[in-house]
Amino acid sequence: MTIELGVFISVLSVSIAFLGYSLNKSKAIKSDGQESAELKAELGYIRKGVDDIRIDLKANERQITALGERVTRIEESSKAAHKRLDMLEKENDK
Repeated sequence: MTIELGVFISVLSVSIAFLGYSLNKSKAIKSDGQESAELKAELGYIRKGVDDIRIDLKANERQITALGERVTRIEESSKAAHKRLDMLEKENDK
């Protein structure tokens, strides 16, 4: 009877250990799934932020290009104005 009691306790402890392992395994899978979902959500937010930055960058590039064209036209205009002023000064010096 002592041997049967020892075998019974051994089988019972192995059974409890296996059940504990399987319960923890399912919890680990749930937590891994939750972490994966959170990670995907965060990556989605980052992707959206990067897309917004790209859109803003393109808009800034267009503004800089337009500003560069305006500066070029103003430089040409001021150059022509300086030439006219130089001609007026030469006429007044004579």
